[in-house]
Amino acid sequence: MKKRRSQYDVSDSVNVSDSYQVQQAVLEILDDVYPDFDRQILQKAFEDCHQLFDGEHPDYHPCDTLYHDKQHTLDMTLALTRLINGHERSITKDKRIGADRAILGIITALYHDSGYLRRKHDRKHHNGAEYTLTHVSRSAEYLKRYLHKINKGELAQHSANMVHYTGLEVAPAHIRLPDPQTHLVGHMLGTADLIAQMSDRCYLEKCYERLYIEFVLAGIAIQVDKDGKEHVIYASAEDLLRKTPGFFEREVKIRLDKLFNKVYQYEDSHFKGKHSYIQNVHQNQDYLQKVLEANDFELLRRKPPENYGTQTFPGLEEYLNQYPQQKALLKAR
Repeated sequence: MKKRRSQYDVSDSVNVSDSYQVQQAVLEILDDVYPDFDRQILQKAFEDCHQLFDGEHPDYHPCDTLYHDKQHTLDMTLALTRLINGHERSITKDKRIGADRAILGIITALYHDSGYLRRKHDRKHHNGAEYTLTHVSRSAEYLKRYLHKINKGELAQHSANMVHYTGLEVAPAHIRLPDPQTHLVGHMLGTADLIAQMSDRCYLEKCYERLYIEFVLAGIAIQVDKDGKEHVIYASAEDLLRKTPGFFEREVKIRLDKLFNKVYQYEDSHFKGKHSYIQNVHQNQDYLQKVLEANDFELLRRKPPENYGTQTFPGLEEYLNQYPQQKALLKAR
């Protein structure tokens, strides 16, 4: 049996590091249920997203975060499209969400992590990970501007609200959208964000090698209370992985099963039982348990694809020189 390739989706059929491949896959999936949908607006959204993340936007640096990169954005956008397809194929036509809501969800997915990108005039931040705690709100602001730019201003606030299904800044119960079907797209958006990254073939290696560094840069690894006392939340990359099973049980499963109403089940109608994001999510969690029980992190042998951040890591040294406690954490790793 051929091994799944590290830069490919769960079906090993789409290179999710390649904007054009994902675009074509998304358009083909939508064409299955919406023969007359607006292809041009999505083609433009993909092209603009590619330019933004690759540093071709005049106002922004390339995406330099190590974990939350373009591959993740494309992977989750493909996952969302598959959930939408599965939903539309499994219900009667009068209950479908329709092409317009689907397109709104996909555009929101493409820019759901735009809040990690730094403006070129930003002299305060040296890596996009420093925006971790506010990146969803920044993404919402970017989406509002973008939808006005493509003459979809009437949807701008809906997208800006919907993107909060991918973060923790606003509780799902407080997200305001015009109708239950648009909320359903939001549930699928939040679900796709989780199942795409956690089913990634290199998910554990990315947490170990990349997410921990993002947490250090974000100030999440060390927190300071109101009395100025420092508390180490994640002492090392190993510590982060040791706490991941608890995070999965305490946060992820609750969001997937309760807050997002198990919309991941729609993948069954799309894949017809051949592939499964959820199955891959649990396989990663099972393997993590083996790593932790053996206390052997050398069992993490897969090599995640390189991205702009891993190849250049702009601003890292300058940042760490300002924050010696974070620098010490990374050296301890």
